[in-house]
Amino acid sequence: MTPLIHQAIAQAGGWLGFDRFMAMALYEPGLGYYANALQKFGAMPSSGSDFVTAPGMSPLFGQTLAVQVQEALQATGTHEVWEFGAGTGALALQLLDSLGDFVRCYTIIDVSGTLRARQADTLLKHADKIRWLDAWPDAIEGVVVGNEVLDAMPVQLLQRTQGVWHERGVVSVAEGDGLGFAWQDRLTDLRPPVDIEGDHDYLTEIHPQVEAFIASLAERLLAGRGGAAFFLDYGFPEGEYFHPQRHMGTVMCHQLHQADDNPLVAVGQKDITAHVNFTGVALAAQNAGLEVLGYASQAWFLLNLGLADRMAGASLAERSQAQRLINEHEMGELFKVVGFATSPDWAAQGFARGDRSHRL
Repeated sequence: MTPLIHQAIAQAGGWLGFDRFMAMALYEPGLGYYANALQKFGAMPSSGSDFVTAPGMSPLFGQTLAVQVQEALQATGTHEVWEFGAGTGALALQLLDSLGDFVRCYTIIDVSGTLRARQADTLLKHADKIRWLDAWPDAIEGVVVGNEVLDAMPVQLLQRTQGVWHERGVVSVAEGDGLGFAWQDRLTDLRPPVDIEGDHDYLTEIHPQVEAFIASLAERLLAGRGGAAFFLDYGFPEGEYFHPQRHMGTVMCHQLHQADDNPLVAVGQKDITAHVNFTGVALAAQNAGLEVLGYASQAWFLLNLGLADRMAGASLAERSQAQRLINEHEMGELFKVVGFATSPDWAAQGFARGDRSHRL
């Protein structure tokens, strides 16, 4: 993995923007983190996994999300679910088990061939409904879901030093008998979408790839008979994301269930993420012609869809795991849900209470 990035740095004149570095570290075919054979998803580090997502934490997550997906399928008159970055296939299995005949086709778009193989094993009993696509079609009809997808899209790093803005990139440096990576800042005209109060040094991210992804999705939803999309991820609205006190940025790495903030080591061996700027996501969708259905914490979203009733009928162990989905100090508050649709003539149940669209 690292020789390829050093080669890319050399070809780029000795400096590589962090977005390009992150893209290679995560997605370089066969070598990047999401393209290699590492375990990645799992509940415990003993399995060789690096992190657990909500569908792996509790099947009640997908069963509850299915209530919203079913409502959206009925509201849009469609019968297909699309999932970006389906991981192990756990969420797809939970949705398909719950939705039954409401879904005629379940389409997965995932860049990882090794994960695709795991998904096929997980979804064997629904094989007649599953298809995988390597590229986007011209039109998408149905309901799109993405759980922890946006946070793994490459970001650009901006560093303000003594009042002057720079783009932070990566260079090659001598390290022992070989080469390592180091940060290097270059003057830039790029800026965060809002002014950062104060004159202190400040590191943050901008998300052009996420916003381009949302705009492309909107274009395809509007090109077909329409549909809806729901994204669940950790992040903030713009006012919180670019708060003056958040001066260290949000880039984080995950390996064997431990978090660190240095993406320049163990490259290709660990996940690299950044929190989502949900205001930027919503604006990209609106500017491309979609309606915002709502924006809420994951806790409110799942409770609106009946998670509490499902937990009441579950075993103590199952309730304990599902509680983590809504606990304020775990996933309940940090994780948010944003919903979009091509038509504004229906109200999504997941945002019935606790909608924070006004804060975006």
